[in-house]
Amino acid sequence: MRKIGALLGVSLVSLIIALPASAADNDPKKAAIKARQGEMSIRAFNAGPLFAMAKGDMPYDSALAEKLANNLKVMLSLDNGRAWMKGTSNEEYAEDTKALPKIWEADSKIGDAGKKYKEAVTALADEAGKGLDALKGKAKDLGDACKGCHDDYRKKDKK
Repeated sequence: MRKIGALLGVSLVSLIIALPASAADNDPKKAAIKARQGEMSIRAFNAGPLFAMAKGDMPYDSALAEKLANNLKVMLSLDNGRAWMKGTSNEEYAEDTKALPKIWEADSKIGDAGKKYKEAVTALADEAGKGLDALKGKAKDLGDACKGCHDDYRKKDKK
């Protein structure tokens, strides 16, 4: 029952984010970019406190850690493939996205990065509520999975 509620909650938030984006833009590619960014914002909203707990920047809370990790896991069940349509990179939409065109190249390893993310989220959801030490190891794996994709497929910010 808890998973169904979480799935409905995440779906509702996704819908709330996506509707204004699609209604405000008649460009389906811009709407896809906005939906993709909305998904990433929700991921960060859930992962951020987990990383903070793991680093000691926030007190460990087993119930919250479990809930946030399960939110990330529920998001894995959503099919957001339409948000990743070809032609939505920073090459075509430099002002709107940092996604590099190599995501859509034939030899792209983005699928492998997605699998690593899924494995990391699943493991984290299984362990996050079982103590700070359990959270730390799995949060590191999640961070590595996120970093791997961002390092390879996202334009770097100028320093």
